[in-house]
Amino acid sequence: MARKTSGKPAKKQKGSGGKIRGSLEGRGPTPPAHMRHWYKERVRAAERQRKAAAAAQAPALARTPSRPFLEEGAEIIAGRNPVVEALRADIPARVLYVAYRIDTDDRVREAIKTAADRDIPMVEVSRDRLDQLTGGAVHQGIGLEIPPYEYAHPDDLVEAAHQAGEVPLIVALDGVTDPRNLGAIARSAAAFGAHGIVVPSRRSVGVTSGAWKTSAGTLATLPVARASNLTQTLKAYRKEGLFVVGLDGDAKEEIADNTLLTEPLVLVVGSEGKGLSRLVRETCDMLARIPMGERVESLNAGVAAGIALYEIARRRRQAVTQ
Repeated sequence: MARKTSGKPAKKQKGSGGKIRGSLEGRGPTPPAHMRHWYKERVRAAERQRKAAAAAQAPALARTPSRPFLEEGAEIIAGRNPVVEALRADIPARVLYVAYRIDTDDRVREAIKTAADRDIPMVEVSRDRLDQLTGGAVHQGIGLEIPPYEYAHPDDLVEAAHQAGEVPLIVALDGVTDPRNLGAIARSAAAFGAHGIVVPSRRSVGVTSGAWKTSAGTLATLPVARASNLTQTLKAYRKEGLFVVGLDGDAKEEIADNTLLTEPLVLVVGSEGKGLSRLVRETCDMLARIPMGERVESLNAGVAAGIALYEIARRRRQAVTQ
């Protein structure tokens, strides 16, 4: 069948006359992505997605404090490095406080992850609140609350030695006030077989965050007892059959020559400089000194205790092998 037509001639298609080609001239090569108008917005969107994904994987932080004030005896470890070191040392912790909108770094991330792994509650607080909790210390937006230390009774230390079937060895501190010395003595005591440490309840060092950190975690297993009166406690130990040997720089006998080291023993360590108090010195069964060069007046309490405890452990090993 023949196709019908209108009878009008078909229109002739016209070209652009070179207008399109002319409009493209002089524009040069296609610009790279970072020069496009949409590039910055896409980068910001990708960053928002990355932060959202990281937040979804991070442990959740509570938005309100778990308590309005610290319990008596509790402490706050402040600062990113101290908090991380405390968590690495497995110090008992109650709450990890993190400031709102904190600038995170590797230390903050490690603290949050470690707290989550140990099931330590995490609380997000304002910086003003963190200032109050830390007593104005430089906290860098993070703080770790440690609970009050649970002190043992002096009698518990002797009982622990008897239950273990071992000769009792107890370290008593007289006038030692530096927490780092307590931590160092705790490490030596644990290393050389002591069954615990006794400290006076007044004018003496206690188990603080500083002691915990220096002890490198040994205070978690080595008991510390508090004595209301150290002299009376030493007398009570003597009645139970323990000998009391005090470290004294003026003693005539050296620690290596002491004949009581293999017996049930209380080793008394005084403060650097002052040494043993008069009443404690009079309560001791014997006094012993650590030989030193003339240029050194006294040893740090932690160092002196470590040397004496090593000598006691050495003598006890010799007694077993003989």
